Amino acid sequence: MKTPGRIILATALISTLFWGCAKNESNIHTNSLKQSVTESSANLNQAMGAITSSKAYSILTLNDGTLKSSGSTNDSAYKVYITLDKIKGIYDFKPSVKLDKWGMPLISFFNRTADDSKMIVRLPLEKITNPKSLRHFSLSDSLLTNNFAIAVSDYHNNYNNYHDFDYALASEISVDNVVAGNLTINSFIGPSKGIHYSAQYSFSGSYTAKYKYDSGDTSVSSFTILDGDKVLYEENLLTIRNDTARFGHENQYSLTIGDVKMVRKSGNTKPEIYLAGVLQPNAKVSIVDQASDPEASVCRKRDIQITFEDGTTTTVSALIGSSVANIKTLFESLHNVYFAAYIVDWIAYDIYYKRN
Repeated sequence: MKTPGRIILATALISTLFWGCAKNESNIHTNSLKQSVTESSANLNQAMGAITSSKAYSILTLNDGTLKSSGSTNDSAYKVYITLDKIKGIYDFKPSVKLDKWGMPLISFFNRTADDSKMIVRLPLEKITNPKSLRHFSLSDSLLTNNFAIAVSDYHNNYNNYHDFDYALASEISVDNVVAGNLTINSFIGPSKGIHYSAQYSFSGSYTAKYKYDSGDTSVSSFTILDGDKVLYEENLLTIRNDTARFGHENQYSLTIGDVKMVRKSGNTKPEIYLAGVLQPNAKVSIVDQASDPEASVCRKRDIQITFEDGTTTTVSALIGSSVANIKTLFESLHNVYFAAYIVDWIAYDIYYKRN
């Protein structure tokens, strides 16, 4: 038989363990909304600092009006069906002394140097960061090294017309033989099934940025920045189709920063704010649209004012002011992904059409 002292000690230990677990689980609930908003915003700003200083950021967010696909997608007769097996191999940049002219096949500046199960394109990083120079020969090109590579492990480009195509890309990006990040794109547009699009940047570390859009009578778009599985920033917009705007009439909007989520629904209900899923009835949220925005977002033309329980106020743009511009760049680049269209797609088209 156990002695009373041992029983008491065991009971105390078990109680301590349960109390410790309960305390850990409730820490987030005991934090004030104001404290959580501040901490979550600081975590987001720290993440954006790491993302923007990464080697992949300036590459993946490349945005230049001259970066466009070589196919004439406005031509109703233009059609392609390109899969990875048609373009796989290793392609190394070589300086070309051919007469400069815009429209020269990009493949003219590359040699296919080896077989591979992937499509691997290697070229100088300087040519990536200054894309206009890629088609123009310079004497200094002979001094450049092919220190940038994109390895495409999945590719599918089936284009019939602007309203009927499906596209997939999975790739790994390296600089100086060190992985800098990954880019994945999936896009589908069909006459009867609408638009379904997703793009993701995974940076070298734990940070990931995602964009997704699904159309229909009810359309949903989302933009997310994660640290591993933890959401640092997420905007979701649910719209109802109308005849005047692609994104329709806003039905529900939500913004999540860390453990804090703000939600506005159409109708007479007021915007609400939640901490770890728990409604904060004594706090107030006001969503301010500075101008008409078909896909409203804090990083574009929307802001959110928060009034805390103690009566003090702040805005989301003030909390993450140092990050808004960079979040906007990520947001827009995930829409367009100029980089993939300029390098991978253009070379794929040249190979498909046997242009050289």
